[in-house]
Amino acid sequence: MTEIEKVGMFPSYRFLVAFLAFLGHVFIYVSRVNLSVAVVCMVRDRSGNNTIGSFDNISNTTASPRTGACGSGAVGTGSSINDRGEFDWSKTETGQLLAMYFYGYIFLQFPSGWLASRYGGKYVWGVCQTVCAVCTLLTPVCARTSIHLAYAARFILGFSASVSFPCVHSMLGRWSPPLERSRMASITFSGPLIGNILTFSISGLLCEYGFDNGWGSIFYISGIGNLLWVVAWFWFVADSPDQHKHISERERIYITSSIGKGRVKKVRHTPWLAMLKSRPLWSLLVVHACSNFTNYTLLTSLPTFMKESLNFDIKANGALSALPYICQFLMAMVVGQVADRIRERRLMSTKNVRKLFQSISLLGAGTFVSTMGLMGCEERYIAVVMLCLGFVLLSANTAGYISNHLDLAPSYAGLLLGITNTVATVPGMIAPTIASALTPEVSHTFNDWNKVAVVCCWVSQTLWPQSLA
Repeated sequence: MTEIEKVGMFPSYRFLVAFLAFLGHVFIYVSRVNLSVAVVCMVRDRSGNNTIGSFDNISNTTASPRTGACGSGAVGTGSSINDRGEFDWSKTETGQLLAMYFYGYIFLQFPSGWLASRYGGKYVWGVCQTVCAVCTLLTPVCARTSIHLAYAARFILGFSASVSFPCVHSMLGRWSPPLERSRMASITFSGPLIGNILTFSISGLLCEYGFDNGWGSIFYISGIGNLLWVVAWFWFVADSPDQHKHISERERIYITSSIGKGRVKKVRHTPWLAMLKSRPLWSLLVVHACSNFTNYTLLTSLPTFMKESLNFDIKANGALSALPYICQFLMAMVVGQVADRIRERRLMSTKNVRKLFQSISLLGAGTFVSTMGLMGCEERYIAVVMLCLGFVLLSANTAGYISNHLDLAPSYAGLLLGITNTVATVPGMIAPTIASALTPEVSHTFNDWNKVAVVCCWVSQTLWPQSLA
C-alpha cells in the first residue's frame, strides 16, 4: 500500500478554511453576546441606587440592597452608566430578551445540519450570517421602538446564527485528515472564545465612550464586522478540497486520501434508524447539553454577575468578564495539540481520549464554578481567579464532545451536530430565566448568585456522567 505524502498544515488551504470558520465564529459570537454587556448600560437600575462612585470612595459609601455585602462603590472609576440607561425594563423582560436568541437558535439546528450534509455548508452559512448582520444593525432601532421588536430581532438573529456549527462540522468532515481533527476543531471552535473576549472587553468601553449613547455603537460595529466576514467567506472558501480552485494537487490528494476518497460525500440517503439506535449519539447529546448549560449560564449572566454581586463598574466589568475567555482560548489551543499527539502515538484509543478530555472539562469547570460561589464579596478577585480556572478546564471540551461528531460519522458530522445542538440549545433558553429567578431585583446579594453557581455545578457533575456508563 502506497504511503500518503503528508502536507503540513501551516500554511495550507485547509488551515485557511479553518481560520475563516474561526473568524466566522468570532463575529457570530460578537453578535450573540453583545447584548449581555449592552444591557448593563441600556437598562436603568430599578433598585433605587444609581450612584457608582470611584474606587477611592468605597469606604465612604453605605451598602444598599443592590450591592449587598459589596457596598455601593463600584470597583473601578467612572460615572454611572445606569444614569443614562434608556429603558425601564424589568429583570424578567431583560432575561426574556437575552433568552430570545436561543428560542430562535433551536429551529434551524437540525435542518441546517441536513442541508449542509447534502448541499454543502458554504452558502448555507454565508447567507444566514448576512441575515445576522442585518438583525444586529437593526437592534438599536428595534429596541427604541418596542421591546417586542427587540425580541423579534434577537429571535431572527438566533434563527439565522444556528446554522454555523452544523455547517462548519459538515465542512470539517471534508477538509480534516483524521489525525488533525482535534487541532482543526480547536482552531475553528476557539472563535466563540475570541468573540466573547472582544465583546466583553470592547463593549464596556463602547458603553462608556461610544457613539449613539454608547450601547448603540456596540451593535453597529458588530453588524459591519459580520458583513466584512461574509465577503471573505464567499471569496476564499469551497465546500470540499475537490471544489477549491486554488488548492495544490499535493494537498488535495493528501486530504482526500487520508479521509477516504468516497467516504465523505454529499449525503443522498440518511440512516435515520441507525442514528436513533446509536448509544454513542445519545451519550453525545447528553454531554453536549450539560456542557452548554454551564457555558450559556455564564455567557448570558457574567456581566450582570460582575455588576450586581462583585460590584465592578462597566469598564472593569468588561475586562474581567473577558479574562476567563482569554484563559479558555489559550488552553484550547494546547488541548487540540495534546489530544492529537496522544492519538498519533496510540497511547489511548480515540474513544478514551474523548472521554478523558470531556471529564476534565465538565468535572473541572463544575468544581471551580461552585468554589467561586462560596467566596464572599471581600474575596471578589479570588472569585475571578476561580472562574478563570473553571474556564481553563472547560476548554478541554474541544477535544471531547466537539470533536467526537467527526469521529462518529464524518459524512454526517454536520447533521449529528444539528441533532445534538438542537437539544443542547434548550439550556440557552432556560439559563437566563433561571438566573433572573434566582437573583431577585430587590436583593442582588452574593448569596443569590451562589445558587446559580450551585445549579451549574449540579448539572456538570451529576447529570452528564450517567451517559458514560
